Amino acid sequence: MAQVLAVANQKGGVAKTTTVQSLGEAMARQGRRVLVVDLDPQACLTYSLGFDPDQLDASLHDVVVHRAKAEDVRRPVLGIEGLDVLPATIDLAGAEVHLLSRTGREHVLARALEPVLGDYDVVLIDCPPSLGVLTINGLTAADAVVVPLQCEALSQRGVTQLLETIEDVRTFANERLDVLGVIATMYDGRTRHARQVVEEISTRYGLRVLQPPVPKSIRFAEAPTLGRSILTHAPDSAGADAYRRLAAEILALLPPTP
Repeated sequence: MAQVLAVANQKGGVAKTTTVQSLGEAMARQGRRVLVVDLDPQACLTYSLGFDPDQLDASLHDVVVHRAKAEDVRRPVLGIEGLDVLPATIDLAGAEVHLLSRTGREHVLARALEPVLGDYDVVLIDCPPSLGVLTINGLTAADAVVVPLQCEALSQRGVTQLLETIEDVRTFANERLDVLGVIATMYDGRTRHARQVVEEISTRYGLRVLQPPVPKSIRFAEAPTLGRSILTHAPDSAGADAYRRLAAEILALLPPTP
């Protein structure tokens, strides 16, 4: 049965989608069966994996509103054996409105994923940059949360709010939810400020900082336009190496798959 990880931070621009894509590919290349779930109506993960959201005949929206099943909507990612995606389209924004009127709305994604969990070792959920009902669904479906955090002071401001939301989800919807750790993104180790931000995450919030930090690189901006991750676009880069090492560390922290 798959371990489900929600990659969440309500602040935009902290590399959530890059993290999901890169970890997903790295884990698949390390022999795991991986499903990545695009829970963001902007569909950036879907696009980055080489799919045109405007051309899809079905997406996660159809799963959420019970027009399709997850196993029928998922798609294999071309060129990466063992990696599938549950894609998104802009229609998912309408699904969010639909969920608001549903009883048990926070459990819709968890129930939709349940039939396919046995097909994978890891499921990675790319949550939208908000703490709305879609993100709550991602947290409710997850066993643990990974928090990408840009290495600057303003990025820390939302951590307390995110942790409060996680605690609420534990209380009301998903008592098993854990915080696996923080991934420091866009890291420039030459600056004292970046090093202080990483240190404060551990000391102030008591969170594990997963290693290594992900360095800043123009390669990350280039890769999505080619429908690739940095592991395919620039496999010898420091960023690709960081995500391979992070994937190995995360897998080591997860309970073994039966």
